[in-house]
Amino acid sequence: MGACLGACSLLSCASCLCGSAPCVLCSCCPCSRSSTLSRLIFTGFLFLGVLVSVIMLSPSVESQLYKLPWVCEEAAGSPVVLQGHIDCGSLLGHRAVYRMCFAMAAFFFLFSLLMICVRSSRDPRAAIQNGFWFFKFLVFVGITVGAFYIPDGSFSNIWFYFGVVGSFVFLLIQLLLFIDFAHSWNQRWLNKAEKSDSRAWYAGLFFFTLLFYVLSVVAVALLFIYYTQPGACYEGKIFISLNLIFCFCVSIVAVLPKVQDAQPNSGLLQASVITLYTMFVTWLALSNVPDRKCNPNLLTLFGNGTVLAGPEGYETQWWDAPSIVGLIVFILCTLFISLRSSDHRQVNSLMQTEECPPVLEATQQQQAADCEGRAFDNEQDSVTYSYSFFHFCLVLASLHVMMTLTNWYRPGETRKMISTWTAVWVKICASWAGLLLYLWTLVAPLLLPNRDFS
Repeated sequence: MGACLGACSLLSCASCLCGSAPCVLCSCCPCSRSSTLSRLIFTGFLFLGVLVSVIMLSPSVESQLYKLPWVCEEAAGSPVVLQGHIDCGSLLGHRAVYRMCFAMAAFFFLFSLLMICVRSSRDPRAAIQNGFWFFKFLVFVGITVGAFYIPDGSFSNIWFYFGVVGSFVFLLIQLLLFIDFAHSWNQRWLNKAEKSDSRAWYAGLFFFTLLFYVLSVVAVALLFIYYTQPGACYEGKIFISLNLIFCFCVSIVAVLPKVQDAQPNSGLLQASVITLYTMFVTWLALSNVPDRKCNPNLLTLFGNGTVLAGPEGYETQWWDAPSIVGLIVFILCTLFISLRSSDHRQVNSLMQTEECPPVLEATQQQQAADCEGRAFDNEQDSVTYSYSFFHFCLVLASLHVMMTLTNWYRPGETRKMISTWTAVWVKICASWAGLLLYLWTLVAPLLLPNRDFS
């Protein structure tokens, strides 16, 4: 009898793995929209790939990667003599991350193409989006296994440039999410302050605004201390100074009377968040400067205690502070993409998500009350987000995490990891583009008065 019950339970689980998102929840779990649950599961696939990539960088796993066909050997089978202090094991870990992230990007790009122009859950492709998770997992594993058998050749160098472009775009998406988060935060606290007639909400906004600006000033001071030297590191000094000036300018613009009249919810809280994020991106950029004097993140110590400066002698440091903080920010932003839609139409239009109308919201609340621990379909009339664009964002996230975990080091022709100015300029340009985007959100209502920017 117990065996029969066990077999029935396994068959039920198998049907859920092959079925739709509503089967994924059990009776003890809270109700959820199928659209949200599907996004979370796909994000779980991404985080699984990130976890595997992190494991690939561990020394114990790197020692087992020599069995793969793209190890550091010449065609004749003789080991490669590496220039510099970076050993072959380090290269294997980085190249394994390249292949894992290639598999993730290929998996999500496949779904991005497959889900183009899906309008509602009545489309047959919506069943693929919201179900068949076991088969999706098999496809994910199959692509991953195949990626590890890609011959090295020029793969790492070419894929590096894909990572550069994808990471640049994802940095802009991160900034957009921070702008939207700051706007929503400011608007909600102002509304609560007006409804409750309490100054505590205003005090809270003032406290966090002051905190973010203080952290930004401290960040600038630390960047000048650790990433610049007297009579040297002129590029770093210019980047820090320019971004400080640009942040000061957008903060002034945010509180101009005309801007305040056009956008009453605009204020220093949003500007402080953008300033702190810009300093963060500046820190990421300076951590890739290929000069030992200007970059304390470059590890150049040999076993005998000697030090070599310059790109010919340094060794990469896998788990430095910029990589760890960048990975945490990446995880938070990816979850943000998966869990919510914006309160602003412009952001929803750009991110291909939709606000839920009040009538439909009431209907969904009734469905949630009746779902009894199962996810309910909230997309019968129209999808709440663009399936295709969501998967494209995960493609960009895969490329960004690849660059983050490998600290933007490019596999050179001499088969060593090289930190280049490309990474520095990409991040600095991303910070400038982000500031320009935020400035546009401030002045757009003044330049285009006939358009609705409410």
